[in-house]
Amino acid sequence: MSTLLVITNLPDKDTAQALAALLVERRLAACVNILAPCVSVYRWQGTLERAEEVPLLIKTTRARYPDLEEAIRGAHPYELPEIIAVPVTQGLPGYLAWVADETDTGTPC
Repeated sequence: MSTLLVITNLPDKDTAQALAALLVERRLAACVNILAPCVSVYRWQGTLERAEEVPLLIKTTRARYPDLEEAIRGAHPYELPEIIAVPVTQGLPGYLAWVADETDTGTPC
């Protein structure tokens, strides 16, 4: 079982909630945490930018990642969304098994 924590940011709460629901409904994620808005500072196309964003913490598996990334890219309003997958090397075994069960579609990937 290989669990991933995927991080992305959305421009507002409504968009974040819609994407979270889409990912869980499609079994691409077992759980999505919608965090409090934060301020991101970054350089985009040569200009220093500041934006309020809503971070998402998405729990999924390596097997579901390609479809998860595709869904995020398709629903994300940004031209170049942040999508970062961090491998989970340890965790409560029961929780990691739940993530695997909730993202299992019953068909081979």
